[in-house]
This record gives sequence, structure tokens and C-alpha cells, in this order.
Amino acid sequence: MMLLDYKELGSEPVKQLFVDVFGASEGMEEGLAIGGLVSNLIATTPSEDIFGFIATEDKQLVGSIFFTRMTFDNGINAFILSPVAIATSAQGKGVGQALINFGINVLREHGVALLLTYGDPAYYGKVGFKPISEQVVKAPQIMSQPEGWLGQSLLGEDIVPIAGCSACVEALNKPEYW
Repeated sequence: MMLLDYKELGSEPVKQLFVDVFGASEGMEEGLAIGGLVSNLIATTPSEDIFGFIATEDKQLVGSIFFTRMTFDNGINAFILSPVAIATSAQGKGVGQALINFGINVLREHGVALLLTYGDPAYYGKVGFKPISEQVVKAPQIMSQPEGWLGQSLLGEDIVPIAGCSACVEALNKPEYW
């Protein structure tokens, strides 16, 4: 498996992976919505505020992941992991965990202190995420499933409460994603 910057392949195949994966598992409407999110993330997010990675096997795209900047009043260097797509044929083979760990290492190299995500605690717990409450870190939107609000310090410390509001990049800042 090769792990690369998403720009190595271009945005269209990456977007299509998200459409296909989410379309197969959640229905085509959701697939198109998440594909649209990926297109918007790529097109509208400043380069310093986005990291995207892909996994390939035998020159075939089998996974992709994006990290985008979160901002807080205290200025902590933080990112959020969202979205992730692993080709149906590659699920359960460690591709997602490999991509997440690869991304975490790149973020650490760029001085990121806090990483957040909004998803399945059982899955993301395998790569170091722990449940957090909005009393510790406020989400940028009202969450439909607050138990999925997860975080990890990339500095090896406990996550200390962050006062005030948070903001995510514009493409992700829509109630339907939360």
C-alpha cells in the first residue's frame, strides 16, 4: 500500500471514491453530498488549512482522508479529521487506520497540537481518539450525535478545556455534516 498526498492523483478520482463509498453504504443522496463536501473542501480551503491523503494498492485508489483547520480563541493549532472513505473492497484491512496514522504523523510534523473528529468512538478509539464533551471543546455546529465528538492531543498531553467557541473551514461548517 502506498500513502500519498491526494494531489498526486487529482481531485476528481478522490471525490468519486467518496461518492461511491458513501453511496454504497448510505444511499446515493448521501454519496453525492459527501462527494460535494470533498469538492468544496479542495476548492475553497486555503492550502495551509487542509491536508488530504490517499491510499493506493496496485495503482488503484482504495482510501482517502482529509484534515482541515479548526480555530479557537486561544490560538491552539488544531485540525479536524473529516471525511474518510475506504473502498468497500479494502474495508477491514487496516487501510483507514494506516491513513489516519500517516496523517497524524504529518500533522505532528507541522506542529498541530490537537486533533478532533466526529464519528464512531469504537473505530476512532483504535487510533488514539477519546470521547470529549462540549464542555471541554465546543463543536462549531450543534451535533446530532454528541457521543461521536472525539479528540486527541498530538503532544502526548491531556486535552485541557478550551474556553469559547470553535470554527471549522467553510465547506465543513454546515449543520447537515454535524
